[in-house]
Amino acid sequence: MGLVALAVLLLPFADLAIHTRDPWGELGRMVAGLAWPAWGALESPLSALGLTVAVALWGTLAGVILGFPLALLFARSRLVRAGCAFVRAIHELFWALLFMQVFGLSALTALAALAIPYAGIFAKVYAEILEQTPPAPRDALPPGSGRLARFVYTELPLAWTQLAAYTRYRFECGLRASVLLGFVGLPTLGFHLETAFREGRYHEAGALLWLFYLLIASLPWWGHKRLIPLLLVGGVWLLGPWPSVDGALLWRFVSEDIWPAALLAGDWAGLVEWLARIPALGAAIGNTLLLGLLGTVGALAVALVLWPLASRHFGNRGTRLAGHGVLIFLRSTPELMLAFVFLLLLGPSLLPAWLALALHNGALIAFLVARHADAINPGMPGLPASGRLAYELLPRVYPGLLALLYYRAEVILRETAILGMLGVATLGFYIEEGFDYLMFDVAFFLLLVTAALNIAVDTLSRRLRPREVPLDDPCVR
Repeated sequence: MGLVALAVLLLPFADLAIHTRDPWGELGRMVAGLAWPAWGALESPLSALGLTVAVALWGTLAGVILGFPLALLFARSRLVRAGCAFVRAIHELFWALLFMQVFGLSALTALAALAIPYAGIFAKVYAEILEQTPPAPRDALPPGSGRLARFVYTELPLAWTQLAAYTRYRFECGLRASVLLGFVGLPTLGFHLETAFREGRYHEAGALLWLFYLLIASLPWWGHKRLIPLLLVGGVWLLGPWPSVDGALLWRFVSEDIWPAALLAGDWAGLVEWLARIPALGAAIGNTLLLGLLGTVGALAVALVLWPLASRHFGNRGTRLAGHGVLIFLRSTPELMLAFVFLLLLGPSLLPAWLALALHNGALIAFLVARHADAINPGMPGLPASGRLAYELLPRVYPGLLALLYYRAEVILRETAILGMLGVATLGFYIEEGFDYLMFDVAFFLLLVTAALNIAVDTLSRRLRPREVPLDDPCVR
């Protein structure tokens, strides 16, 4: 309630104006394009789909390879925890913009952009899963058994199911992230989507969207574990050709280009002047935090409204099927893509970004809460639907809903920053501007500011999570 009150108090400071003359007419044209997709207008859609899958698959695998060893050290090393917090606090698109300056529009840029933040995410989540394994098998090992022995003989067998389930979920996230990499020029499905929407070719955009939704919906079949080796081999062929890496250029970029010249020269007065020239930093940070707060509160409201639509305790088979369809549509569509569509409808302001963050994250939370509620057997038969919601189900799922909301708060702030790439005046707007104008020192400094904000929000959200909800609660996991 405190967050809701704070959001209401700060709402007048948010730019929520509508800057288009005919949003409903534009929405009608988009809906028509989605209802009557122009399949024949697509150029080499299978190539874009294949590249999207290859980037997601190899990027996720690289994240697992890097993150698993870090998970074994996560609980014991403050340095590892800090490093993982930093790399996962920066969005994949920002990593792509950074690596693009060295590797260009290549598969190496895409893979590195996914692998590095995913390594930090895998390290944290894998470590939490391993910590939840029962201690009795570890205690039964001979005295002096090392960390690796405890992991191989006790933790890994007990946690394998959860580890595999989370890896599959992260691969689905990787598919959405791979699509988004098209927004910075990489030729995945998102590149063709953005082009079609920006040029008003909505029937072609509708066909591309349907391809994306079919890709996500059919994941259990084409993503079966027996087919993964074939997909990996095929992905290597689709990702080529690989760029040649100039070691001198890479070292100069890392050691000189991303740092202020005054800092490298030890000129502290010049560094202060450099900081003063960074444009609208206070306003950008304020908009980022405000949009993150509004997105979190909006996700809470959307989740409270939508989860009963997909629960077996309410409605009939038809309404539940429709509710599941709405949730799948909203949670499968990345925030940046939703914000891009709303931007075309409503014009440049915080409103499109707020709607995108609230709908996507609220639908994801609602889906998990509905699944949690379906496992509950009401103990007071005969209550009407409103009474069943108010007195039995909502009090039991609400702590888990809040835990999920605070888990998503870090993700919401990461997404808030990248929405600046669409013209919203958050930190992402100035980060992209820095890369566009080759001001790498400014862009990197703003990335550090973004990471610091994300780490601070993650720390605050951990303190606000309901203490009584365990991490293995089905609503949280």
